[in-house]
Amino acid sequence: MEQLIQELKEHLIEELNLEEITPDEIDAEAPLFGEGLGLDSIDALEIILILEKYYGVKLRNTADAKPIFYSVKTLAQYIVDNRA
Repeated sequence: MEQLIQELKEHLIEELNLEEITPDEIDAEAPLFGEGLGLDSIDALEIILILEKYYGVKLRNTADAKPIFYSVKTLAQYIVDNRA
């Protein structure tokens, strides 16, 4: 799980152009949106693409995205639970 979390942080930095942040600066349990990393709805679409591109995981229902996209840790758990 730790390796997956580290990998996810690196993908987020690369795909969302967060060059000013290092993976170590991202708290795996901090919110991704709002007061945490400060991501927005466009970033949420990019995260959906990251899940599909790197992990082969599709988000079944976008209405369920809020708890899944809460933090890097919740994203990693979703990948573990839904990876083919």
